[in-house]
Amino acid sequence: MATRAFQQVDVFSATPYLGNPVAVVLDGTGLDDATLQRFARWTNLSETTFVLPPTDPAADYRLRIFTPGGELPFAGHPTLGSCHAWLAAGGQPKAGDTVVQQCAVGRVQIRRAQGQLAFAAPPLTRSTPAADVLAKVALALRLSHHHIHAAAMLDNGPVWLALLLDSPETVTRLAPDHAALKAAGLKVGVAATGPNACGTDLLVRAFAAPIGVDEDPVTGSLNASLAQWLMADGQLPDHYTAAQGSALGRAGRVRLARDAAGQVWVGGDCVSAITGQVLL
Repeated sequence: MATRAFQQVDVFSATPYLGNPVAVVLDGTGLDDATLQRFARWTNLSETTFVLPPTDPAADYRLRIFTPGGELPFAGHPTLGSCHAWLAAGGQPKAGDTVVQQCAVGRVQIRRAQGQLAFAAPPLTRSTPAADVLAKVALALRLSHHHIHAAAMLDNGPVWLALLLDSPETVTRLAPDHAALKAAGLKVGVAATGPNACGTDLLVRAFAAPIGVDEDPVTGSLNASLAQWLMADGQLPDHYTAAQGSALGRAGRVRLARDAAGQVWVGGDCVSAITGQVLL
């Protein structure tokens, strides 16, 4: 075992403990997969990340992302939180204000602007969920069909079954059967447009029982794919703010923007809540 630099970063909040934390081990060299997974289970956070030297010469660092239940090819809030920790620890990007992260989905660009970080959403694959799958998930969410205005399978590395519901009130009232969602084997994101108590354009919740997280406080990959879907369909403008986490006592705010080239950027505040060392 060795002592390694460590940070726990709260993402999508400028105030500690109101966003979504990610555990960041700033030097994961020499650790095998079993050790990485064991530590991710121990932190019991939705994600734990390990920073490694890049194997891609265009990247600034390589990142591996673990949930308590397994490794992810990409995830949003760990991308921002890990970049924040890397910069805070003295990391210097090769390309000015743009950091290039290497992970299993390839290169992910992260830009710095006005004290915030934003990542470029990976390309989205979108498909229509099977009727029997949708019915099973609706039952687990205790939703009637009239509550669901639209549904899509969204894949930008992680795969989400995304549901656009009839109102923010329906999103807020959800009390899912997490065991049934786990049995369905799908991560499920729900969202609704319209006025809400958070004063944002979109209200979001994310349920990820299959990977060991009943409800995720604030989810970058889901918000990225929701923006790609809903902007393309004209449901939301090219710039908007999403709220997530209120059901868990959090106040996450995710800022979404689509540039002139059609690239969606997903950003927000980050703050280091714990800085120290870990024995691994």
